[in-house]
Amino acid sequence: MAASLKPRYQGYHGQLTLGSGDLEEMGDLKDVRRAAREAGRRLGWHPKTHLVDGRLFVYDDREVPEEISRLAMRDSAEAMEAFMRPYRNQSPRSS
Repeated sequence: MAASLKPRYQGYHGQLTLGSGDLEEMGDLKDVRRAAREAGRRLGWHPKTHLVDGRLFVYDDREVPEEISRLAMRDSAEAMEAFMRPYRNQSPRSS
């Protein structure tokens, strides 16, 4: 979980996703959730867990300071721009 943290976000925006294979290897779901919440608390998170389609999502539910939120939004926008750049000059395909 600590590996998901970017230093520039000062400990905010942490997350962990465990797939069904991971969960099978780790044992009882309630024990995995309990361990994930404890690990999150040790990182200073307010951890929440959600099981969706066999995947367990663990994330930090703290309110994010405005400056960190703006930085994360800017980083996301730049990543999307970089991803879309090669597709911008392509002509639409005809059917």
